[in-house]
Amino acid sequence: MTIETLLAVLALGTIAAVAVFAFASRQRVKERREDPEAPKSTLAADAPDTR
Repeated sequence: MTIETLLAVLALGTIAAVAVFAFASRQRVKERREDPEAPKSTLAADAPDTR
């Protein structure tokens, strides 16, 4: 295995890992937005001032 092949595999593997992480994170955010029981952030306009 040459260094060029190794670098290509590492670069493509990193891109794939980031894409999978982003997709999973997007799904979790989508599910949380649809959940009416999820606690609101203290930064939200209609959230309580304290916890």
